[in-house]
Amino acid sequence: MSNLKPGDPAIPFVLPGVDDRAYAFADYAAKAAVAVIFSCNHCPYVLAWEDRMIQIQADYADRGVQLIAINSNDAVRYPADSFEAMKRHAAAKGFNFPYLHDESQAIARAYGAVRTPEIYLFDADRVLRYHGAIDDEYDDPAAVREHYLIAALDAVLAGERPAISQTPPVGCTIKWK
Repeated sequence: MSNLKPGDPAIPFVLPGVDDRAYAFADYAAKAAVAVIFSCNHCPYVLAWEDRMIQIQADYADRGVQLIAINSNDAVRYPADSFEAMKRHAAAKGFNFPYLHDESQAIARAYGAVRTPEIYLFDADRVLRYHGAIDDEYDDPAAVREHYLIAALDAVLAGERPAISQTPPVGCTIKWK
């Protein structure tokens, strides 16, 4: 279960991105909301949701929202999740958000993340307002009934608390060392 609960403050980090820049959570202090998404290259759940992640970033960028994807998987046991493979994957998919490497797995452990993808949405004060899945249907975007992340984003941007603050994350387990 996640270490962070709705109402908890964000845990800061500095991690390398696929563009060879270092990214700090603090870099996004001016953003109205930041969604940290524990992700990877090979999980079929992540692959099914990636286009929606890209679309959410595109739709909400001008409203001050930033998605940040973090891969914490063990690249020794799962070479498809190596930093070099992350660079190729992000370029091939055209990611419009930072894709960061948590090689030590310290950030995933600090957050208490266990799945890919797993969402942590923080408001402007960097308080966790939503934790869980992107929506209720990973496999078929047309069948989605509950847009958990979008609903939480809309609430946070309106200065409100999301009606649903936590859902079970759905996806592959993080591949621990």
